[in-house]
Amino acid sequence: MYYTHILRSPTGRYYIGSTGDMEAGLRAHNSGKVRSTKAFAPWEVVRLEEFHTCTEARERELQLKSFKGGDAFRKLVSG
Repeated sequence: MYYTHILRSPTGRYYIGSTGDMEAGLRAHNSGKVRSTKAFAPWEVVRLEEFHTCTEARERELQLKSFKGGDAFRKLVSG
């Protein structure tokens, strides 16, 4: 399975990504192994969507990134 996820930091920042191994990905973000997120750890998963293919997960990631900052994104992370 592949996953598209939205992570939130304690400072209120969001990170949108996709992965084939959610547990390992979250560990990497929280241990400082991802340069773009290490300054804002620890991260928590606020939304997780499951897909059968990597392509589907990546397409959804790009769609969510296009929503970022808008009403659609706020609805996703609030509920």
